[in-house]
Amino acid sequence: MDSGKFKYELQKKASQARKKQKIINLKEIKLRPVTDVHDYDFKIKNALKFLSSGDKVKFTIKFKGREMEYMKAAHDLVRRIIEDTKELGKVEQSAKMEGRQMTLIIQAL
Repeated sequence: MDSGKFKYELQKKASQARKKQKIINLKEIKLRPVTDVHDYDFKIKNALKFLSSGDKVKFTIKFKGREMEYMKAAHDLVRRIIEDTKELGKVEQSAKMEGRQMTLIIQAL
């Protein structure tokens, strides 16, 4: 077999494999425990758009100053996020604290 033809066939197979793969991006949405209703709705609308296009969404809840004392508000916010995105996504990584921020990752169904 001709080595040039063999290399060309390998290149074509690799190109076809790259065309068929699905690239999943991780989009991040940042919130605070005191985020207002309208801002929350706007961010959830964007998250649903990202999930419908097949991306993962990482919610980051940042705490400043004495907000660390109000963890109940953050847990309520996490429950609300999960409830609002359950028709398009499922929880990949549950909410966990990392220093002064809490992260939650939701993947598309």
